Formats: sequence, structure tokens, C-alpha cells
Amino acid sequence: MVEQHEKTLVPQIRFAGFTDPWEQRKLGELFEESDERASDREILSVSVANGIYPASESDRETNPGASLANYKIVHFGDVVYNSMRMWQGAVDASRYDGIVSPAYVVARPNSEVYARFFARLLRQPMLLKQYQQVSQGNSKDTQVLKFDDFASIGISMPVSENEQRQIGGFFDRLDSLITLHQRKYDKLCVLKKSMLDKMFPKGGSLYPEIRFSGFTDPWEQRKLENYVVVSTTKNVDGKFGKE
Repeated sequence: MVEQHEKTLVPQIRFAGFTDPWEQRKLGELFEESDERASDREILSVSVANGIYPASESDRETNPGASLANYKIVHFGDVVYNSMRMWQGAVDASRYDGIVSPAYVVARPNSEVYARFFARLLRQPMLLKQYQQVSQGNSKDTQVLKFDDFASIGISMPVSENEQRQIGGFFDRLDSLITLHQRKYDKLCVLKKSMLDKMFPKGGSLYPEIRFSGFTDPWEQRKLENYVVVSTTKNVDGKFGKE
């Protein structure tokens, strides 16, 4: 039984040099709730899609008249989650110093924790289900995950902080690569749209705005019926045949 239990604490894929089974811990052993307050720092937001980011980078407007008196201080490496959206994955380890709305929970890690590893671990589907189970409220729209309930949840983690660092760094690099290619993709989509607009004549003209070198003749107008026919081929008993 002990051997079987240890097998469940060993990931299928690991970085070279790590062989010890992971250990089981309670989140309350690794984090403590921080309730520091300030109003004179950069406002941060937490979302399911983007994790923690400066509110100034969001398309949504912040209310300039809103009071920041009760906003919570966030230090680099703190884990912050939206208490009403934790079950959806609104949690991240901050790469910024700043402040967040009192609706968020700030969990400060102890020395055993490499925060970027937990930024990944805390979004695992199995944990999202546990957040929902221990959250307080009658419906998904009113459920709140308080820190005490968060602290009661058990997780498996590498004993070695170095292994935590390698795992966290690996996924951070993957995210950076995905973002880089997403930007390239977005730029290519814009280029394609522009070329489709400029490489085909419009407004009755027979000359495209942009052409490949060596082509100067006007385009000609033709009927599609000269080039295509209606196909009546059908699939009969798994064989193709004509009507």
C-alpha cells in the first residue's frame, strides 16, 4: 500500500535529476493570508484568462472616483485569487508590486514555496473542483472561497524547491512562446486581410491596387459558367455514382 501511495505522488514526466516522490501538504502550511492595506500603489487585476496584470493595461476603464483606502498590498511572488471566481481559475502568482481590490485574497508564501510553480498548480482542474466544493454560497454566482477554506485544501508538491522552479520556469517559457506566436499570427491575419482587399480589383476596375512584379495587363471579365459545372455525383451504397 505504501509503495502504491508513493507511485501516485510521482509525475509521469520529470526533469532529469529528480526522483523523490512529491509530498502532500495543506495550503495553509505553505501560505498565510496577508491583510496589508495601501492606496498609493499600482492597481492590479486578476482574471481567469490573463492572471495578474496592471489594471492600466486593461481595456476596461477603472473608476477614478473609487476609494482605494481598503485595497490590499501585493508583493512580487504573492498568490492572489478572486474569492468569487477561484473555482474558474482566477488565481495567479504576482510578478508585480501593487494593490488589489478587497474582494481578492492575498496569500503570502513561506520559504518552501516557489510561487510560479503554484501559479500552475492552483489552476489544475482537480483543485478547481475542490474550490467549488469548499466555497461558501448557494450558487456559483454567490460562492466565495475564504482563506480558511483555501488553507484546508491538500495538494501534492515537489520536496525540492529547485524542481518547483524548473516546472514553473518551463511553463512560463511556454507561455512566452505562445504569446510571441499569437502576436505573429495576429499580424499575419491583418496582412492577409489587407492583401485580399488590395490584390483583387474593386469598384469596377480591372487593375488590382497591388500586383506581383511583371504583370501589367488588365484583368478580364468572364462568366463563371465558362469554368464550373454543377456536380450531380452522389454516394450510393458506399460507392460513387452519377444520378
